[in-house]
Amino acid sequence: MHLQTLVALLPVLGVQGIRIIQSNDDGWAEQYARSFHNALIASGHDAVLSAPAENKSGTSSLDIEPSPRTSACQYDSCAAHSGPIGRNESSPRLNWVNSFPVTSMRYGIDTIGPQFWNGQAPELAVSGPNVGSNLYLAVHFSGTVGAAVYAAKTEKIPAIAFSGASEGTLAWNASPEAQRSKVYAELAATLTNAVIASGKPYLPEDVFLNVNFPEVGGQCTQASQFKWVLSRINIGVFSAADVQQCGKTRLPTETSVVDADGCYISVSVGDATDKTTAPAEKQAVVLKKLQSMLTCLP
Repeated sequence: MHLQTLVALLPVLGVQGIRIIQSNDDGWAEQYARSFHNALIASGHDAVLSAPAENKSGTSSLDIEPSPRTSACQYDSCAAHSGPIGRNESSPRLNWVNSFPVTSMRYGIDTIGPQFWNGQAPELAVSGPNVGSNLYLAVHFSGTVGAAVYAAKTEKIPAIAFSGASEGTLAWNASPEAQRSKVYAELAATLTNAVIASGKPYLPEDVFLNVNFPEVGGQCTQASQFKWVLSRINIGVFSAADVQQCGKTRLPTETSVVDADGCYISVSVGDATDKTTAPAEKQAVVLKKLQSMLTCLP
């Protein structure tokens, strides 16, 4: 489904525009984040980006007060000596914080976002899409995941972390816009809108969704070609049973989903207290919300 079609269908799907705070760990000027931001705005959401001034991948849950910059931001997207936080003056919803992803998310929730929302808090937090996958053990080190987990665990705001297997950094103003960036943005907006359409509470407490897109290429070049699979983060050898799905009580790992032949997206229900798979009763809530868009691996 093309983004324009999706936007036209939003009233039919019952999706209302909501307050969304967005971050990532690749930097505020990375094209993946900007494409997703544009997709959220096009979907009618009151979205605000608050992301690191430069690439801070792999910084997990580090949270340190921002310090004044001495050099230009990533891709020369801000000037040297421009303070500890800043924004795009022509598009003030695009903001940078000279610190880590979690700090950026914290500032977005507590300080930056409320300036646009009459002092109100965000209703949903999204992070990414990350440049590269965040699967299994990588989840514990990812700044993209760390930002989403902070929102869910500390601020009690439902949160989704998105990551895409297609790597290669892209400046916000690289032209033409990369196909992989457009596809990931459309897919991320599709899932975000599905969660919102499912109604409040959007996710169970202390839960985040860890979503991983496979590479864009080959038979997977358009958003309409991708399929969604409910998965788990860790392998679960000694874990309790998962929610029953596809005739089984053990969900596939997100790694097996993304590596499967086809255009399969893994959607894992994560526990924000330890970044592992959430228990079956919380998986069941998400399954009910997303059932109509989920499929089974062959």
